[in-house]
Amino acid sequence: MVQASFDVTALGELLIDFTENGLSGQGNPLFEANPGGAPCNVLAMLGKLGKRCAFVGKVGEDMFGRRLKEVAQQAGICMDHLVFDPKVPTTLAFVQTLAGGDRDFSFYRNPGADMCLEAGEVPEAVIRQSRIFHFGTLSMTHPGVRQATCQALEYAKAGGTLISFDPNLRLPLWDSLEEARTQIAWGLGQCDILKIADNELEFMTGETDFDKGAALLRKQYPNIRVCNVTAGAQGSYAYYGDERVFVPALTLGGTIETTGAGDTFCACVLNFVLEHGIDGLTAGDLTEMLRFANAAAYLVTTRRGAIRSMPERAEVMALLAKTAV
Repeated sequence: MVQASFDVTALGELLIDFTENGLSGQGNPLFEANPGGAPCNVLAMLGKLGKRCAFVGKVGEDMFGRRLKEVAQQAGICMDHLVFDPKVPTTLAFVQTLAGGDRDFSFYRNPGADMCLEAGEVPEAVIRQSRIFHFGTLSMTHPGVRQATCQALEYAKAGGTLISFDPNLRLPLWDSLEEARTQIAWGLGQCDILKIADNELEFMTGETDFDKGAALLRKQYPNIRVCNVTAGAQGSYAYYGDERVFVPALTLGGTIETTGAGDTFCACVLNFVLEHGIDGLTAGDLTEMLRFANAAAYLVTTRRGAIRSMPERAEVMALLAKTAV
C-alpha cells in the first residue's frame, strides 16, 4: 500500500469573511477581513492537532487571493494545489452577527473564483494518497465546480480514502431548495463520516427529533459509518452502529460569534478517526470524541474569524480538565 502523503485533503471554498467588529467614530459598522471558508477552516484546526493537510480550490488573482494563500500556509496547510483565476475575483462573505452569536451571510459570489474550479485542476495523486478526503456543498452549487467535486470523489474512492462530508447549507447560494436537497443527498450517499447541523437534518428529513432524523438518514444512506449531529448551544450527538451518544455543549459564556465552530467540531471528529480508526468504536470513544470537539468549538466562539482562531490541543485539554465533573 502506498504511504499516505496527507492525513486530510479538502476541496472547496476559500474566501474572506468580513465580520462585524464594532462601530466607527461616525457610527458606521466596521468589518474585519477574516480568512475563512469551511474546508480550509477544518484543515486549519487539524493542523493545530499536528495533522498533515492539503487544500484544493481556486481564488482570484487579487489581493484577497494572495492573502488567503499566505494565511493558509502559515496555518501549516499545503497550498500547492490552490489555483489562481486571472479573471474572476475571490469570493467574499459579509457576516452579520445576530443576538446569541448566530450569523446571517451576504455572499459576493456571482461568480466567485471558488466556483470556477475545473475537474482537470483536481490533483489525482494527492487525493488518492490521503487518509481522508473532506468536502461540503459550496463546491456543488454550480456545474463546473460540481464536476470537479465529483472527479475528486472518484479519485478518493479509487484510492480507498475515507470520505467526510459537511452539508454546510447556505440557502442564498442555491438556485432552488430542490437543487440544494438533490446535491446534499448526493453528498450523503458518498461519505463515511458525516457532520450535519440540526437545521440541515430537518431540511433533509423533515424531523426536528434528532434521533428520528439521524435514523432516517442512516437507513437511507447505510454508507455513513460515523454520523454526528450538532445542535449549537444544546450540544452534539454521535450515532455509530447501535451506539447513540449525546454530550452537552459547554455553556461558560463569552461567545462573540459562531463562525468556524462547526468546522472546528468537524476537524476534531476527523482527528479522532485518524488517531483511533473508524472500526469498533465504543460509546466511551464517542463520548471522548464529542467532549473534545465540543470544547474546541466553544473556544472558537469566543474569538472572531476562523482560520486564525483555532485553538491549540493544550488549550482544549486544559478546558476539559477545568470543566470535568
